[in-house]
Parts: sequence; structure tokens; C-alpha cells
Amino acid sequence: MRFTPSILGKLVEPINRRSFQAIVDSHDGDAYDKAFKSWDHLMALIYAQFSGAESLRGLVTGWNANSQHHYHLGSGPLARSTLSDANLRRPVAVFADLFSLLAGQLDRLTRHESAQMVQLIDSTPIPLGKLCEWAKSNGRIRGMKMHVVYDPDSDCPRILDITDANVNDAQVGRTVTIKRGATYVFDKGYCHYGWWTQIANAGAFFVTRPKANMGLKLMCERPITTSHGDGFTVVEDAEVRLASKGDSKLPMPLRRITVKRDNGDTITLLTNDLTRTAVEIAALYKGRWQIELLFRWIKQHLKVRKFLGTNANAIRLQLLAAMIAYVLLRIAARLHRVTLPILRFTDLVSRCLFERRNIAAIERPPPVNPSKRKPTCSPNQMSFAYA
Repeated sequence: MRFTPSILGKLVEPINRRSFQAIVDSHDGDAYDKAFKSWDHLMALIYAQFSGAESLRGLVTGWNANSQHHYHLGSGPLARSTLSDANLRRPVAVFADLFSLLAGQLDRLTRHESAQMVQLIDSTPIPLGKLCEWAKSNGRIRGMKMHVVYDPDSDCPRILDITDANVNDAQVGRTVTIKRGATYVFDKGYCHYGWWTQIANAGAFFVTRPKANMGLKLMCERPITTSHGDGFTVVEDAEVRLASKGDSKLPMPLRRITVKRDNGDTITLLTNDLTRTAVEIAALYKGRWQIELLFRWIKQHLKVRKFLGTNANAIRLQLLAAMIAYVLLRIAARLHRVTLPILRFTDLVSRCLFERRNIAAIERPPPVNPSKRKPTCSPNQMSFAYA
């Protein structure tokens, strides 16, 4: 009989074992846990994301209860103390490099010709509460932050870094590899004149919001050919420059675009793009909401609110495992041409994790007695019965 892998087995198929082992070897990921390999650790944390395990005990119990599937996943039984030690000592770079590898696969699968390359940059807070006394506070939350670069056209996220909550967003944003011709959209938390200059010098563009104390001097007004957009109206389009008496200078020309939303709010945008219309630039900033939807989806459907450990290394590993699980879902939906909404698909995966089903038909029940051969002869044909 032809072997049918479980849903979990199909989800992790895009992970190339040779490439993953090369990542492990480069970071010496199995130095302290020789019996519990990095692959075993990865399978356990991915299972925790899809199954919704909220504690080490629940994770170990659920995993060991399905021991018949361990062989085909290339793993084995779990011990709570072993998993806890691995969460404390395994290098975070192993999971971070694997996420980058899988994100590249997703990008190639979903890449399509587009007139504009848009990259959304933002961060989301990860509250940790009083259990993690080592966590730092930024005045609002005590915990960590996950910084993400997101391509809305291909629905492909890329993690920049996972930092303490008090780390400035602009400090991490400056590590982005700038692509010529791309447009980077971010909020006022990424205000850094030196970084903006690097973006302009690389032949790229940025769209952001100026801080309230930023002094801007009007140079000239630009004509507004089209003022109405989807849910907003452009009321001003002008070329400005930074009015600073100190060393804070921007050598490139800037545009200040004032937009009035249909709900009555007014926002000001700042960009170095002098070719797009004001409506197009306002629409780009409005599209920044898509990365907020990504963060909300991850927090609602993956395990990033309750953690399997209270140390910084364990939390970083779990956050990376959540992003790996997200990318694996997207790759599976693309490869198997799943037509279900992503929320429905995720819900079915969590409930059929160890069932042997066709992932493309996960919403349909498996056939009854699939191994029983159907009669091929006509019902009118004579048959012999031997005593």
C-alpha cells in the first residue's frame, strides 16, 4: 500500500535536511545536546505551534502520545527536562537562519512581476510580565520586540531581529539591506536622518511620518492633479527641506503630503519620492496596515503569548518557531494549491496534525477502508465457491 504521510510530515517537507544540518554545523548547534539533536528540537517546537501546547508538560504528553509518527518525522520521544535544557542552551541563530532559508523559498514561490517593490518595516511588542524579571521595559510594556520586514505583494515576512523592548526601532531598521528601486514604508519610530540618506543614496525611496518636533521649511507647492483616494483626500503636496540649525541635515529633496481621512483625521507624510502622485504615496502608507494585520494574525493563531520557558533564549526560539510555522503554512498552501482561507486552513491543520490525509483535500474526510480492493468483475458474472 502506498505510504501517506501525516499532515505534519507534509508541512515540514520543504525543510531540506542537508541544508538544515549545514546550518546546525556552522553554529555548532548540537554541542551541548548530542542526544537531543537540533532537528528533534525543531520538530518539537513546530508541533507546539500547530497543536497549541501551552506548557512543556502538555507538549511532551501530546508528542509522546503519537509515537507511531516519530520515525517518519526523523525524531523520537521527548523528555521535559531535556527540552527545557535545549531551550536554554541551543543557539538562536540555528532557527533564525532556517527561517531566512524558508522565507527565501516562499519569496520565490510567490514572486511575481510588479511595477513597485514595497517593503513594510515595523515591530510588535511581546509582553512577558512579571515572571521574566530580566526583561526590560520601554515605559509601556515589559518584554521584548520582534522587528519584521514584510513584502505585502508576496505575503512574505522577514525577521530583522528580536530585541529588548527598550531598543529603538531606528537602531534595528538601519540593518536592513537596501534594494535599489524599492520603497520602504515605516512609521515615525524609524526616524533617523543618516539612514534616510543611505536609502536615497542607494536609489531607493521611503515613505514615513515626520515627528511633531521636526522643523520643515516650505520650498514650493506642487499641483494636485488627483486628490481623492480610497478612504482619504490629499489636501496638500509640497516640496520641503529640513529647517535645522545644527548638524541634522538631509541632502535630498523631500515632499510633505497632507492627507485627510474620511473619518476626519489628518496625517502628514514625508517622502523622497518626487515621481509618484500624492495619491499613490498616500495609498502606500495606507497599505502599511497589512503588517499590523500580520502581527495580529500571528498573535491570535500561533503561540506567542504563553511561553514554554522564562529565559530569553527559550522565548527567542519560540518566537522564531512561530514564524517558521507561519512560513510553512504559506508554502504548503502554495505548493498544494489550497483554496481554503488561511484561517480555515490553519484551524484544520491543528486538528488533523497526525492524520494521514492529502493536504490539498484536508477539509474532506478520508475514504472509508481505502485499502479494501473494489470488485472489478461484473455482478452478473458466475463465481465459484470452494468448500
